[in-house]
Amino acid sequence: MPEILFHWSAVDEFLDRERELAHLEKWWASASREPLSLYGRRRAGKSWLFRRFAHDKPALILVARRAASGAQLAEFAERLEPLLGVRPALSSLSELIRVIYRAAITKKILVVIDEFSYLLPTTETEIARELTAVAAVMEDERDGSKLKLLLCGSLVSQMEALFAEGSPLHGRLVALQLQPVSYEESRLFMPDLDPLVQFERFAIAGGMPRYLSALGEGDLRDVICEKVLDPNAALWDEARTILDQELREPKVYFSILQTLSSGDKEFGEIVDALRADRKVVSKYLSVLEEMRIIERRLPVNADPSSRSGHWHLRDPFFRFWFRFVFPYQDDLESGLGTETLYDTEIEPVLAEHVGQEFEEYCRSWMRANARATRVGSWWGPSLNELRKVGTRTTEEIDIVGVARSNVSIIGEARWRNRPMDLSYLAEIEKFKIPALRQSGMKVTKTPTVYLFSRGGYADHLVEVASLREDLVLVDVHSMLGS
Repeated sequence: MPEILFHWSAVDEFLDRERELAHLEKWWASASREPLSLYGRRRAGKSWLFRRFAHDKPALILVARRAASGAQLAEFAERLEPLLGVRPALSSLSELIRVIYRAAITKKILVVIDEFSYLLPTTETEIARELTAVAAVMEDERDGSKLKLLLCGSLVSQMEALFAEGSPLHGRLVALQLQPVSYEESRLFMPDLDPLVQFERFAIAGGMPRYLSALGEGDLRDVICEKVLDPNAALWDEARTILDQELREPKVYFSILQTLSSGDKEFGEIVDALRADRKVVSKYLSVLEEMRIIERRLPVNADPSSRSGHWHLRDPFFRFWFRFVFPYQDDLESGLGTETLYDTEIEPVLAEHVGQEFEEYCRSWMRANARATRVGSWWGPSLNELRKVGTRTTEEIDIVGVARSNVSIIGEARWRNRPMDLSYLAEIEKFKIPALRQSGMKVTKTPTVYLFSRGGYADHLVEVASLREDLVLVDVHSMLGS
């Protein structure tokens, strides 16, 4: 049997993913015969990761497409011919798996099947029958083969269903989910930029390597106009392209995502915005939640079973696209200038968009650096006496840290150019902490207040902080640059 070493020409361009690569290498070196399932959102970098992993190994990569089963299997048979010395007759997915296992009886071979979900039938009954046949082949052939089988996919819910309880493949696959890169990891894609600029780009591109590569250099206005707002740009229709592959009836889903793009919303607010039946909206929200595109967030003190909460659009690029691109596509195609759109609709509220991701990052930073076992946000009614007279109705706290059931940390984060002044501290101490106590949460006598400000801090606030051990002014530039 001929030796087939896979060579990837872009290997020198590969960045990051050291943990995931190490996990794959450990699996490759082990005696384990369990197939591994690598899955995650589109654009997370799966294809680059498995190609980097396969580089200089005896490997074959099979990429499934949305094509008729017979045509797809015929294409795979042609790809297998150099490895086998003969073109196999493939009548089914289970037969493909059997042939692959038998190709590795005498020598260890890596076989990657990308977009594995595309090889499955359309109905649940047919899928169960096909996977049962695949499971039987694995049971028969696995122990006598040296195959390392890597099944990949971008349809997260469908890939997770493969190893869920009740699936014929339950217990036969090792799962490895590829998450978007973190802010710290994203800096590798834009090493020459200032940390504040790096975070701004991250808050637009999110943790998707493709977007980071596209938006990670040059003047932001020019980059957004050229690579996102131009109808001929690669990212012009990006969110639509991704969602159209996974969703039926995308119109309602798009309306939900556009509603959430400007900020978190309660269920009733989404219903009102769509002017749709509550049960219908609930169904669509559940689908988007299963796809990991949105999530329901609760105040830090809420019962997990609570029906209250805010719906949150998780992906920063989707938030940007649905807020600033999707609503204006017809206008841009009809002649609206990209610079005009950026100057009038994006630039004035860009700090607000970035601020959503900044709050999330500050909570993450607090989890890693503060003495708190649980960190989240909180929102609830203002003090009763203030609500009665109508001066304040609700309060929100960006960061709440809890240790031993007591709130010991309060934090506020602002992505603004102007310095944070004493008024922010006064708001926290006069209104927000008392409202938190009123809600029933136990708050320590003097919780430590952390302030995060892109624009720094006014002199009076710095002076007060120098006299108080319970007030911390975080150096945001250093935090983002470390």
